Amino acid sequence: MRDILSRLRELDVRARVGELEGPFADETIGQFIDSGVRFVGSHDALENVYYHAVHDLARCVAPAENGKPMLIEGADFIGCWLESTGTINSELLSRFCPGVAQSSFELFADYIRDDGLIPYKHTDKGPGYRQVQMVTPLARSVWRLYRQNGDKQFLRKMYDAIARNDQWLAEHRDTRGTGCVEAFCTFDTGHDASPRFWHVPDVPAGDPAKYDEASPILPFLAPDMTANVYCQRKYLHKMAQELNLPSDWDKKAQQTHDSLMKQCYDEQDRFFYDRDKLDRFVRIQTDNLMRVYACEAGDDEMFEDALSRYFLNTRKFFPRYPLTTIAIDDPRFLQAFEYNAWSGQLSFLTESRLPAMFDHHRRHVELTWILHPILTALSRFERFAGSLNIWVGAEGYKENYTPTMVCLLDYLERMSGIFPTPDRTLWFTALVPTGVDYGQIVAEQTGYSRRVDGALFELVNDKDVSQIYLDQQLLYTLPRGVRLVTDRSGKLLSLIGMVPHAVTGTITYQGQQLPFTVSGNEQLDLVDGKLVSSFNPGVVPPNYG
Repeated sequence: MRDILSRLRELDVRARVGELEGPFADETIGQFIDSGVRFVGSHDALENVYYHAVHDLARCVAPAENGKPMLIEGADFIGCWLESTGTINSELLSRFCPGVAQSSFELFADYIRDDGLIPYKHTDKGPGYRQVQMVTPLARSVWRLYRQNGDKQFLRKMYDAIARNDQWLAEHRDTRGTGCVEAFCTFDTGHDASPRFWHVPDVPAGDPAKYDEASPILPFLAPDMTANVYCQRKYLHKMAQELNLPSDWDKKAQQTHDSLMKQCYDEQDRFFYDRDKLDRFVRIQTDNLMRVYACEAGDDEMFEDALSRYFLNTRKFFPRYPLTTIAIDDPRFLQAFEYNAWSGQLSFLTESRLPAMFDHHRRHVELTWILHPILTALSRFERFAGSLNIWVGAEGYKENYTPTMVCLLDYLERMSGIFPTPDRTLWFTALVPTGVDYGQIVAEQTGYSRRVDGALFELVNDKDVSQIYLDQQLLYTLPRGVRLVTDRSGKLLSLIGMVPHAVTGTITYQGQQLPFTVSGNEQLDLVDGKLVSSFNPGVVPPNYG
């Protein structure tokens, strides 16, 4: 461990990243360096691909029409899309390069249309308004950046824009009066070439407020779009409270959730489906289910059932490299992985979005069963494709895809790093992405650092024990298989079990020894000098259908 710690402290990030090109590359790397984030591993592959990702991310920050930096999608998509780089990818990047994230978010407020519609994308030629293309809630992404920087001017600017867009959706995307949000075309949800939208136009009928009236099945009541509005309204309520504004967003959110459950949830399959114009469920099991839960809809009991039935079911969405974009046992599942097709392959946009549902329901162990194989596959990446072959872990469609790079940074920090949460706690996770694919070990030791409020934290993990340092002084020693939760100063708050079996051990800190036994997903809170169980849902095992 001493060798890993020495390497971590001696690492020159700028030199490790290498020469850079691009108008905002130096600024972006400067923000990354300011975060204090460094990573070293005992094996070269993962460390090399990590800094390759950081290097290429800096190249994927480009000038918008107004000259300000924006995170672009990459591959064939030279712009910032609301469904991806404009929300979830900028949200994840905000932990590393907050200035780039804020500038990307603000584009959607800067270019809101007079009628309240925000653009679905930005390029160097300006905004686009052809469709809506909403997946991850912009309000939540904005809120999470605000929790880092406390910039109320930024919060108010974004609140006003998102609230106006909510009104546009209510006026133009509820033509059937159900309280749900309607999909008028394939691109409204970014589900390119998905069987979900077979025999549906890719774009609206000349206007984002119109659908093809000749269609026998449009418009769809879309569960993912409806859940998006539910989640946005929850976070608009938080924003209004923070800004001391009157708010009925919480009531509106509940009304939207009620409509979602009434119209789109099938009690028989326990799945969220589109409902077509003829009032029929569109019974195609897609990552719609993940999108709904990632928008914080449904309760813990529903999510536990969904884990067993679908997300951890190897006949459904849980292949060797999970998760898929439609169920594996659906005959419409596409076996080819070299296309931009949301028809089965693993998409790194899905990978970026999915931790939100595990976090919300505090299913930390089950999430590691996704993080680990994906990090193992990513350690072999050379071109940052946007998709992955679920059977063998080979790169799929295109290259230089920003969501893939950001996903790598996020997954590694969750698995073996120091994660600053939206509730302003810190997670120190004592796990190592060892990897066993094709007999190749990915890592046996890792080192990770992050600067928080001016203080430098360091985490060193090996197969048996982990150590946490604060400003180069040993702060904690803890066994493998747990997550230490502290406040932003490093004060111990809780301990979480991160492996399926119980872990018995001792935390050493400030000259004290704190013994514990913690089960998978169990949370122990520090109360009067003792660790006391406050949450223990158990672990849902993988299922074979």
